[in-house]
Order: sequence, then C-alpha cells, then structure tokens
Amino acid sequence: MEELNSTSKPIKPNYKALAPLIVFLVSYLAVSIIAGDFYKMPITVAFLLASSVGAAMIKGGNLQHKIEVFCQGAANGNVLFMVLIFIMAGAFAQTTKDMGSVDATVNLTLSLLPPALLAPGLFLAACFVSVSVGTSVGTIVALVPVAAGIAAKTGINPALMTAVIVSGAMFGDNLSFISDTTIAATRTQGCKMSDKFKTNFLIVMPFAVITAVLYYFSANASGLPYDPQKVEWFKVLPYVAVLGAAVSGVNVILVLAGGTILAGLTGILTSSFGIWGWTEAMGKGIVGMGELIIVTLLAGGMLETIRINGGMAWIIEKLTKNIKTKSGAELSIAALVSFANLCTANNTIALLMSGPIAKDIAANFKIPASRTASILDIFSCFVQGLIPYGAQLLMAAALASLTPIEIMKYLYYPILLGLGTLVAIWLGYPQKIRSFFKK
Repeated sequence: MEELNSTSKPIKPNYKALAPLIVFLVSYLAVSIIAGDFYKMPITVAFLLASSVGAAMIKGGNLQHKIEVFCQGAANGNVLFMVLIFIMAGAFAQTTKDMGSVDATVNLTLSLLPPALLAPGLFLAACFVSVSVGTSVGTIVALVPVAAGIAAKTGINPALMTAVIVSGAMFGDNLSFISDTTIAATRTQGCKMSDKFKTNFLIVMPFAVITAVLYYFSANASGLPYDPQKVEWFKVLPYVAVLGAAVSGVNVILVLAGGTILAGLTGILTSSFGIWGWTEAMGKGIVGMGELIIVTLLAGGMLETIRINGGMAWIIEKLTKNIKTKSGAELSIAALVSFANLCTANNTIALLMSGPIAKDIAANFKIPASRTASILDIFSCFVQGLIPYGAQLLMAAALASLTPIEIMKYLYYPILLGLGTLVAIWLGYPQKIRSFFKK
C-alpha cells in the first residue's frame, strides 16, 4: 500500500464534504420514513452508499488512493477497539442467554419490582451502573438483554424498555468520574473533575427525574400483568460478577471475556449445555454481531472521508466566526462538539477535537472551565445517545433485535438533556440562579 500523506497536509474547509452524511440520512432515515418500514432500507446499504460518495469525493490520487484513505478510517484504533468489544459482547450475550442467565435475572427483577416501577426502576439501575462503570456500551451490553426479557414477559414495548437502558447508560457516560468523556472534557479544559461534576449534576439532574416520571407513565400504560417464576440464583452469578468487575474498574475486554467463561462454566455445571453447546453459543453470538461490525467499519471509513475532505474544518470555521455574547459563545461550543460528534460517531474523539477550540472561546468570554467542560460533555452525550449509527444504539438494537430508529423515539433522557441544557444556557443556569438567591 502506498503511504498516505493526506493527514499531514492542512485541510481546507469545504461544506461539500458533508455530502456523505446527507446521503446516509436521506437513504436510511428519509427512505424508511416514506416507506413506513425501517427494515426496508438496511443500514448497511445506506452506509455503503454514503461511504462510496465520500470516497469518490476525495481529491487527488487514483482510485486505489481513495480506497486506502477510506480503509485508514475504517482501521482507526478506536473503530477496531469497538469491533473487538462487539465480538466479545456477542459471545457473552449469547452464552448467558443459552445458559439461562438472562431469564434468571429477568425473574429476579420481576420479583423485586412491582409492574408500575419496572421501567423507572431499570432506568435508575442503568444510571447507577453506568456511573459506576463509566461506560455506556458496557452498561448496554449488561442490561439490554434483561430489559428485552422483561418486555417479552410483561408485554411492555421492547423498544421502550431498550431505550430505558440506553438513556440510563448515557446518564452515567456524562457524569461518571471514570468515564472517558469526563476525562477528555476536564483535561481539555484544565478543570477538576469534582468541579465539572458539581456543575454538570445541577444541570442534568432535573432531566433525569423527569425522565423517570415519563418512563413510569409510558410503561405503566402498556404493561400487562405477569407471574414471576422461581429465581435460579446460581444462574444470576455471571451478571453479578460482570457488574462487580466493571464497577471495580476492570478493562471491558477482560470483563466480557471473564463473564463469558463464567457463564460457560455455569452452564456446564447446571447442565444447561455441554462444552460444544457453549462453543456453539459463542460462535452464534459473534456471527450475530456481523451487521453491527460491518456498519462500524463502514461508518469509520465514511467519517474519515468527511474529515479529510474538509467537512469538520468547515464546521469549525463557521461556528467560531461570529461570536458576540457569552451565551452565544456557549451555544457555539455546544454546536461545535455536536457537529464533531455527528461526523465521528464517537463522543470521546469529538471532545478531543473540539476541546482546544472550546477552551480558547471560553477564555475570550470568561466562561468558567467547569461550565465549558460540562457543556462539551453534555452535548457530546446528547448527540451520541441519539445518532442511529453510534455504538450505543447499534449495540442496543442488535441485542434487542430492533432497529435504532425504533428505539430513538423513546430516548427521553438524551432528548431532554440536549433541549434542557439549551434552556440552561439561555437562562445562565445555574450561575445566574445562584446570584439571584444571594441578593
């Protein structure tokens, strides 16, 4: 392969570079809405179309060069790390399902929570787990199968129950001290995590409470009576171990690998399957992640073509051009990280890209570093929790056998998080509210 020098050259801003993103949104979202069926246009085909447009738009070089630039994005370290997580998650999810761990955990949850509190209870559980483990994807892998099982037994909309977990996962991704987004946001702004947490918490907590209430009414209206079965406590062990290891800060790959081994041994000891049944379950789970892996690779390549063609540079130029007020500066920071997230489908990368620019804007308008870090982290999680090609929604959809679009309309927390924080920026909350009560 020839050496790629395109990344070392200054990238000229170019709005036309955003064309692949528009092609994807039209071919997947618009076509699906018009057809009235989100299974009519496979997301892999939509990404293939968008990726082809992005690669074709790369200037200079022959076809081989364009393909290599695309492959460079697909082979990005963060992309491949996500692929590895998907592989391990597939093996773990299918092993626990075939072994009976999911059913046992579902029965345990049903025996502990009354019907009316299933959805808000799972939302709070997902919030707690995600804050503890610091990873939204890890929370989704652990809890979506349980939510899907509860939906099947109670008659609650499975898309709603899946959205409950994704919403809770994004809550922790935004607030956790060990979340990579929190670390990226605070490091780029040079503020303490505790200061960012206090500011962030005051902004987002009202929306979490409202979300729990909304899930109470949404699920309570659609749920059906259920009869909890006997809990097989031994089969719950793999989930307890995985959550415990994750909370302890163990690497997510090791957590999933250890969880798969423990689930397999538990299955053999309880005669749920034999050694070959275990290997068959792992293989089936990995193959089941095939579409998700393909989408991730195509998305990585497509988003690299947008960057290399000047799409991100154009967005940065436009958003930082005419800032006149502090509120305008905060809105530009929010828009900057949001667009970066749309073009990278990775909130940590979006934070690292937009963080230095946001710090300069904040310094010019005397915005506290903790508030800037909070705005960056909030809007990166807001976008990441809603984009249908983000790892969180793709993973949740794959585990629940749904499409990302089916889940999106029930994602109350990310929606409230984004809209509510815009209002907080407009009102100057919480600084102006504090000043008012001090008078």
